[in-house]
Amino acid sequence: MASYLLRKTIRRMPGVVIKAVPKPRPEVTEGFQSRQHAGMICKVKGYQSCLLVTDRTLYCLGYHEMIVRSLEEKNICCTVFYDIASEPNTEIVEAGRTAAIACNADCFIALGGGSVLDASKMIASGLRLHRRRVKSLLHKFLYVRGKSVPMISIPSTAGTGAEITVGAVVTKSDKGAKGSTVVIGLNIVHVILDSELTMKAPRTVTAACGIDALSHGLEGVVAAVKVHEKDMLESKECVRLVLENLPVVLKTPDCETSRLAMCRAAMYGGNAINEQLAGYIHAFAHSIGALYHIPHGNAIALSLLPVMQFQKAKCLLRLSELAVYCRLADSAENPEAAADKLLNAIEALILACDFPKRGRFIPREDYPLLIKRISNDSINYSAPVVLSRKDISRLLDEINGSKEKSHAIYRS
Repeated sequence: MASYLLRKTIRRMPGVVIKAVPKPRPEVTEGFQSRQHAGMICKVKGYQSCLLVTDRTLYCLGYHEMIVRSLEEKNICCTVFYDIASEPNTEIVEAGRTAAIACNADCFIALGGGSVLDASKMIASGLRLHRRRVKSLLHKFLYVRGKSVPMISIPSTAGTGAEITVGAVVTKSDKGAKGSTVVIGLNIVHVILDSELTMKAPRTVTAACGIDALSHGLEGVVAAVKVHEKDMLESKECVRLVLENLPVVLKTPDCETSRLAMCRAAMYGGNAINEQLAGYIHAFAHSIGALYHIPHGNAIALSLLPVMQFQKAKCLLRLSELAVYCRLADSAENPEAAADKLLNAIEALILACDFPKRGRFIPREDYPLLIKRISNDSINYSAPVVLSRKDISRLLDEINGSKEKSHAIYRS
């Protein structure tokens, strides 16, 4: 019993620590082709030289050109750095910092998905700490005195929430291992949500990103962290927006209204990560995804319902309130019935996403390794429950299709 209470106390610490980390409170501009306002935003803020960071795919598609034109029209120097890979490493961050120094950048514009946004955070922070090697910046917490160089985030996907989060993931070039850093002093001054950027995304990417955003909002709602009413409202709104708009964009990819709603949901999900952290959905998804090379959104889809079902009794009131907020249940309804309506709606959405069906893909001999990794990863979060090794094993059985489930999506 004493051991359990100790573990429970330790696992409440991240929620306490995250409260002490200052969060970006950026202004937001949104709408179809709203990236054309980047030049005016920079002019109003007094920036003179900008490093536009993107990846080769977006560069070849020409999505950066509207931003470059808007900067040139306002007589703001612009240098484009488009060498960001899908798995950015310290060498890329170092090259970006070198480019920023060469153009005397006083602001960054990050155009892309999570990889571009995370790399840009490290470049913007590294520019303030230019005497230090990039590899030395990859600590659990990176303190930037006086804030990082200002950054404008323009996400090209609607899922990660990286446009607003204080965390960044970069691979260590010499070891090939990913390092996760929380930047204290990250200065994201503006977020531009441009619905056009997500319209050409493949259906599989749209689905995976949408379920990822949903998980951020959902775990934010049930997190064991006291939050301001505004933050809880944004987490609830994230879930509602995804439930209502992801089915629309899967059927009608060029729907501007629903695409923009998904961009907004992703940003609200990013706020949930900042304020409430994640939980066991992500602990399971990270470990399973890494070991079996399953894309993050797919791994989230595998883990989400089993974890939420396991936690349902502990989170019943919050889940029922969320169901009412999402207009899935009446306020006078029995809390368990309301919570079930919410979980059923999430199950239906996951089914509509057409993720690849999986049978029993986790060998029993991998359980000890996965249990250790999931348990270790969960220490970074603020889950409403603390799972034992036996609990984790049981949930792995459910995810693996080794037991009969109440949710048909997990039946082999």
